[in-house]
Amino acid sequence: MLIEPPAADRRNDHRRMAPVVVAWMRLARIYHRIDRRTADTMRQHGITVSRFDVINHAGAVEGRTQQQIADSLLVTKGNITQLVDAMEADGLLVRRREGRTKRIFLTDMGRCVREELVRVQEEAIVRDWAALDPDEVQALLHLLRKLDQSIGKDNINDTR
Repeated sequence: MLIEPPAADRRNDHRRMAPVVVAWMRLARIYHRIDRRTADTMRQHGITVSRFDVINHAGAVEGRTQQQIADSLLVTKGNITQLVDAMEADGLLVRRREGRTKRIFLTDMGRCVREELVRVQEEAIVRDWAALDPDEVQALLHLLRKLDQSIGKDNINDTR
């Protein structure tokens, strides 16, 4: 059984944590804040983040397979199949069979939705990151790439 420390002790826990743990917690917090803002933005435009992700990936390289999109989004092909079924019914994309492979293409309506939402999302990201100057962004990119490569090497369960 886990016993909660008194509130005063919990407030000082961050001082005892390793700096990498604090950095990870801040990174997670920032991610969740941006993720919530993204979900709110997409909801205002009548779409879910999952649908936006599929539209964005399908539109970035038209003709991708469902499996390629699933791999890019780190989800199962089954998840993509359900999304694609609904999005095809809504006229946002079409599947074209090539042998045993189904390729995904946006419809004209899907391209319009993607263009608008990518513009809106990019503007929001620029606002979210305005606190950083270009040199800081480059330094952060370098550090995140280094961390991503390190985690990729060490994690044998990595599904990417």
